[in-house]
Amino acid sequence: MNVEIRNEAQLDIAQGVAFYDRQSYGAGDYFYQRIFGDIESLSETAGIHEIHFGYHRKIATRHPFLIYYRLTTTGVEVVAVLDGRSRPSDIDAVLRRR
Repeated sequence: MNVEIRNEAQLDIAQGVAFYDRQSYGAGDYFYQRIFGDIESLSETAGIHEIHFGYHRKIATRHPFLIYYRLTTTGVEVVAVLDGRSRPSDIDAVLRRR
């Protein structure tokens, strides 16, 4: 199954990388690798995750991040990669704009 990452989600990932780089040298690279591994796994597991705020939500395996996606006729579209420690109302607001 084809997995597409929207520009907004790519910016979310870049913000996550920057956050982890500020914490420790190399942590941003590790976050990047792990989050893309989780996103790539959607090619096999898309659609099995619960729906939250109108999107399927996959919980990242190594970081407190949430991957929001929807199924399309051509595959999977990742719309957001958000910090799971955020308030639900903030997550909902971000997703409503996308």
